[in-house]
Amino acid sequence: MPKMRSPNNNKTNLNGLWQLAAYLKPYRREAILSWIALTIVVVFDLLIPFLVKNIIDYGISNRDLPYIIKTTIILVAATFMSALLAVTNNIFSIRVAQKTGRDIRSDLFRKVQTLSFANIDQFQTGEILVRLTSDISQVQQVFLTFLRIGTRAPLLMIGSIILLFITSTQLALMMLVVLPVSIFITAFFAVRLQPLFYAVQIKLDRLNSILQENLAGVRVVKAFNRSHYENQRFDGANQELMLRNTRVMQLASILMPLLTLLMNLTTMSVVWFGGVRVIHNTLSIGEIIAFVNYLVTAMFPLTLLAQAIGLVSAAGVSAERILQIFATRSSIEETDLTQSIRKCSGKIVFEHVHFQYEGGNNEETLQDINLIAEPGEMIAILGATGSGKSTLLHLIPRLYEVTSGRITLDGMDIRHIAQESLWQCMGIVLQETVLFSGSISDNIRFGRPSAGINEVQQAARAAQIHDFIMQLPQQYETQVEQRGANFSGGQKQRLAIARAILIQPKILLLDDSTSAVDVETETKIQSTLQKILANCTSFVVAQRISTVLHADKIIILDQGKVAACGSHATLLQTNKIYQEIFNSQLGNGGSQNGTF
Repeated sequence: MPKMRSPNNNKTNLNGLWQLAAYLKPYRREAILSWIALTIVVVFDLLIPFLVKNIIDYGISNRDLPYIIKTTIILVAATFMSALLAVTNNIFSIRVAQKTGRDIRSDLFRKVQTLSFANIDQFQTGEILVRLTSDISQVQQVFLTFLRIGTRAPLLMIGSIILLFITSTQLALMMLVVLPVSIFITAFFAVRLQPLFYAVQIKLDRLNSILQENLAGVRVVKAFNRSHYENQRFDGANQELMLRNTRVMQLASILMPLLTLLMNLTTMSVVWFGGVRVIHNTLSIGEIIAFVNYLVTAMFPLTLLAQAIGLVSAAGVSAERILQIFATRSSIEETDLTQSIRKCSGKIVFEHVHFQYEGGNNEETLQDINLIAEPGEMIAILGATGSGKSTLLHLIPRLYEVTSGRITLDGMDIRHIAQESLWQCMGIVLQETVLFSGSISDNIRFGRPSAGINEVQQAARAAQIHDFIMQLPQQYETQVEQRGANFSGGQKQRLAIARAILIQPKILLLDDSTSAVDVETETKIQSTLQKILANCTSFVVAQRISTVLHADKIIILDQGKVAACGSHATLLQTNKIYQEIFNSQLGNGGSQNGTF
């Protein structure tokens, strides 16, 4: 991947396109061939008016039929060669643009994969999707346009101006007035349009974010009968995008008529003054026709630029937005001290750990956490909503970086352990269960693709999902629909648990992973886990106290602090908070299915 700089905050700057142009380098051979073909096309384009002039001045005026036939044959041959080379240019240009777009898209996707949770929190899902699709397509289209007219436009203009002076110096002087005016008008519109296209992309981001949220939560929308509200929200964003687009297109639509007006006025002047010179026999009819053709050819690049100005402006904004992700440094980086670990026993120690989310309300989510988990111990974490349970769990695999303090694994600071090596020690089931499109077996072996079907089934049995799978028509080859829509919440949680078990982790992290499972099934899962993962250190975030009764240590979090730590028996005698939780769920009048 080419080295990327930080994006420019100046929204009228097109340097982002030049930055991304580095992706053209691997395909420079095809790009050069396209430009060579285009250069020859320009030669033929400039030759055609000259041949027409000769046919009129030397063939028609002298009634020289053989000359007319000979020159016409050359003219037709030049036209066919120009068309053939133009097709050649298009073929190579399309190949280069498509390959370049593919490379940018692949590198950007890989960059997103390297970002930490904190980095991803800065971008909405809709924004990332737009940058991976629409923004890259904009840049790709500009590269295609550049390869198709990038050489043709300046060569046509330069060649036409030279031939204009050769044909008639006096008439050509008109171009010294018209050309700078046309360039100024084009540059003026380019500067004005750039920030407007940036505003359009912001509105497009918002529209896509609303769309993504609605599609992901369509069941909630329908369940709460909020379709009308969502329609209004989408229509509002859609209306704002339409108004922004309309404003941009209306401004851009002025440019082309202005350039056409200038060209027509110049053509009229040439015909007028050239006609006077023809009358005085100082200019031939063929020369004035050739002059008009060269004049149109000289103005043609500006016309192309006028048509492409909107595309270039939008692509400049898109390039900056793409570079913004490329320039984002992961908040979790490996250093020179980073090393892999060969063997993991699973001892986890929190030493005065503090954590605060970026861009938050300046309040620490976790404060002075001190905790020791010996190898093979089960650590349960209880607490009210927002007390920091999931956050504490996320710090162990470095999904987020601690603000201060440190976490060690077998005595080594996890910031000094290679991330891949750290993750290989751990199996994790997040609070929000995510399944991928594919078969059930593919989902279970997601963390260990080489696992055999027997191992997959063993993990499924441990997660108490095997019997259900065997009742399906295609059993383990049953296809999982998008986001696991064809499974219940409990079934998805058990599949995720099987996925974590299969990698045989030394550390197992369960973030409220049985909340949608009935108590009986949960008990079976816990019993099986204790047997097959006897030497595995486990951290279990739970809402039901029945989940944690047999934990070696139970941590009570209260407003980001450790309020108590101990076994069930100890806390039941000594800690008021734990006593209240226990009594509300399993004590007098409590239900075993109750949750905190």
